[in-house]
Amino acid sequence: MHALEESFAALGVREPEAVADPDAVVAKLIAHYDRATERVRAAFRDFEAGGEPPAPKDATYPFLGLHVGAESLNIDARYAFGALTDPGIFGTTITRPRLFAGYLLDNARRLMAHHGVEMVVGRSDRPIPLPFVVDRSGLELSGERVAEVWNRFVLPDLRQTDDRVANGFYRPPETPIQPLALFTAERTDYSLQRLYHYTGTAPEYFQRFVLLTNYQRYVDRFVRFGRQVVQEDDEFEALVEPGDAITAPEGWRAPADVGEPPQHLPQMPAYHLFRADRRGITLVNIGVGPSNARTITDHLAVLRPHCWLMLGHCAGLRRSQQLGDYVLAHGYVRDDHVLDQELPLFVPVPPIAEVQVALQEAVARVTGLDGLDLKTRMRTGTVATTDNRNWELRYAELYERLNQSRAIAVDMESATIAANGFRFRVPYGTLLCVSDKPLHGELKLRGMADQFYRQRVSQHLEIGMAALRILREGGTDVLHSRKLRSFDEPAFR
Repeated sequence: MHALEESFAALGVREPEAVADPDAVVAKLIAHYDRATERVRAAFRDFEAGGEPPAPKDATYPFLGLHVGAESLNIDARYAFGALTDPGIFGTTITRPRLFAGYLLDNARRLMAHHGVEMVVGRSDRPIPLPFVVDRSGLELSGERVAEVWNRFVLPDLRQTDDRVANGFYRPPETPIQPLALFTAERTDYSLQRLYHYTGTAPEYFQRFVLLTNYQRYVDRFVRFGRQVVQEDDEFEALVEPGDAITAPEGWRAPADVGEPPQHLPQMPAYHLFRADRRGITLVNIGVGPSNARTITDHLAVLRPHCWLMLGHCAGLRRSQQLGDYVLAHGYVRDDHVLDQELPLFVPVPPIAEVQVALQEAVARVTGLDGLDLKTRMRTGTVATTDNRNWELRYAELYERLNQSRAIAVDMESATIAANGFRFRVPYGTLLCVSDKPLHGELKLRGMADQFYRQRVSQHLEIGMAALRILREGGTDVLHSRKLRSFDEPAFR
């Protein structure tokens, strides 16, 4: 064991190994994780069969770290991630390295090349909880046997599943090993489990470009398009729907289990235009309200998306707006309250230039409008997000606030999604469509809404997908903005 490995061993890392090749880093993480999870599964199989296996205490999460001395800093202001600006020892626990192989490889390559150092792979002291490995028991366990699970197996520890680093609550140097990533392995596993619960699809199918909507009509159009395009084009390999039901060309090999449509849809169903490089498009119907918007983005964040966009409807506040006009948000009034503790209201949520440009270009491409004509159908300005669906009934109280903020639209999700994007360093954007103008007597009525939806849903969805294509083709390095990074930021994106 050479000096680098000894320094990590002294800090509690088990079996540390210095590795000079990024591909080998990922391969060793996979090997450590596979061995550990198989120990958990084997012990639980023994338990189900009536045995009394000891708790698999050596089944711990893999560890990944590096030591960067002052001589290796190589500070370069061009990079938003993949580089460190302070010397020290950095590390993180890792889960599901096969799922995150591309992400891990990209970050390892950047760090090792930039600083000219080896990375250290080993085993952490954090045991892998049983529910993150075994989804369900194949046998009916008695109440007494269920109680024994608590004594024989590790269960999730909420002390390891917080967002202190992402929220900016961590103060270095609280621990000898500084954070290398925003999320611990436990926090990531927690969200991967919740994603399947809420969306009905396995994490292996999620793509890194995400559309969020709150209207089923958008989903219906996305599914119709997906079923057709995967058979006729090679941009996407498959369409994955809730239950992991798959539409794909004959012979396509799925990265996870293939299922069937569920009898009942989950709370926030997800649909994926799948690509093996994870640069396809995921659409999630998040339902209505900031609570759902926060919940789903809390969990999507661990997948490290390249971007998420909100495509929804809004109330237009200006007399010059017409039903069906688009609103491109460049600022937000955060009257939703669901993130006030994690991201105080004094924190600005800036627009991401690359996303704004892509959305405006997509609107121009799809509508065929430009110049002043484009301004007649799309307005850029501030969107006010509220947690009160019946905000119109507080007209007299809200008029002054909305007027002072220069808001041009009101919705219930956009500021939440943008704020969580800022919080989790995920580029974000909002393109809304005006569905009513309550301040001017144009309320959302049934017949009018049906006509509006028929005219705008397909175009709006097409614009969102076009914007994601523009961002993908422009390269993700320029998309990940330095304005999302804190001054003591972990090196991993």
